[in-house]
Amino acid sequence: MLAVIADPRAATRLTHLSQIVERELRHLKATDGRLFFEPFSETTAARLEQDEALAERVEAFVSRFGRLQDTLGDKLLPAWLAAHGERVASFVDNLDRAEKLALIDNVQDWIDMRKLRNQMVHEYG
Repeated sequence: MLAVIADPRAATRLTHLSQIVERELRHLKATDGRLFFEPFSETTAARLEQDEALAERVEAFVSRFGRLQDTLGDKLLPAWLAAHGERVASFVDNLDRAEKLALIDNVQDWIDMRKLRNQMVHEYG
């Protein structure tokens, strides 16, 4: 069992970051529903240059997905680890520790999502 967070500033920061993550997740889910109401196919992708509304939904999804990834991996996870007396290290080391603490199921899934985020930002950003 993890210790209670003794530092009120750390607890406040975690609460604030959690609220940001919840908001970002709501926005991503809304965009996901508007973008992927039907399967996203090569035919759909080919329409991006002609269909401005579709292109805007893809850009919104990419932006929101990237923002959520950054907030979770670069802000919330390190703050959570620090608040619970864990050593904060590199992104991958933080993920390894999070997996050992059962905060995430699989480090490789996170790394794959990060690669996908980077690819989407490069291609659609």
